[in-house]
Order: sequence, then structure tokens, then C-alpha cells
Amino acid sequence: MYFIIFILFLITQRLTELYVSKRNEKWLLANGAVEYGRGHYPYIVALHTLFIISLIAEYYLSGGYPIHYVFLVLFILLLIFKYWVLSSLGSYWNTRIYRVPGVVAVRKGPYKIFKHPNYIDVVCEIAIIPLVFHLYYTAVIFTVLNAIMLTIRIRVENRVWAE
Repeated sequence: MYFIIFILFLITQRLTELYVSKRNEKWLLANGAVEYGRGHYPYIVALHTLFIISLIAEYYLSGGYPIHYVFLVLFILLLIFKYWVLSSLGSYWNTRIYRVPGVVAVRKGPYKIFKHPNYIDVVCEIAIIPLVFHLYYTAVIFTVLNAIMLTIRIRVENRVWAE
């Protein structure tokens, strides 16, 4: 029962992020934003979709495990960090890479401390979410796949902001 609640929360949270991203995309485009890294975006969507499918499959194939409360608390702390990141970017936050010409990178909130706090959060989430229910295969496989994907994405983003 706890797993179902957790997964439904996770799916709702991810869909809400996509909604916010789409809303922000309209604002960004209306302000002259240009999109970069379009080619790798479908792979990011596939990775995150397969991640959720893998969580569900591994949980049920393993017979189900109880909640690991330490990792649940870490996940909640990551959510707090994520919302700090998103609120710091405001309308500039997106799941895609957009840049409004003439606008400098945001340097408030966690962006004062880290260059890519959103990606720090994503790396930690991909590793920690499966561990809430002892799903070690999903944690390892998707941490590696996510690292490969983020290597590509961060290169693109760094190149965009260096221009």
C-alpha cells in the first residue's frame, strides 16, 4: 500500500513538473527564447519514463520490500531542495534547455553555490528514490544511465551559457 501511494505521488509530482515546464516554455518562447539540445531530449523523457516503470517492475518482481525510512527522509529533503531550485529559476525553469538572448544566467538561491543544482538534485533522486523500497537494480542501472545522459546535457548547457 505504501509503495502505491509513493509511486502515485512520484508520478503526480513528475506530471506537475511537466505542466510547469510547458507553462514556462510558453513564457520563454514569448520572450524570444531559443531551444538547444533538442536531439537528446526524447532520450531524457524515455529515461525518466523507464525509471518509473523499472521501480514498479522491480518492486513487484521482488515481492515488495518495506519502506527504508532513512531514504524516505532523504527523498523529502531532496524535494525541498528541488523546490528551492525551481523557485530560484522561476519562469526560466524548464525540462528543456532554453536561453533568452541577452539574459544572464540566474545567480540566486542554490545557483550562488552550485553551477547545476538542478542536476545535483536529479542525480540524487535517481539514486535515492529506488532505495526507499530497497530496489537496488533500478538504483544502480538508472544512476549509470542518468550519469551518461547528464554528461551530454551538461555539455550542451555549458556551451549555451558560454556563448
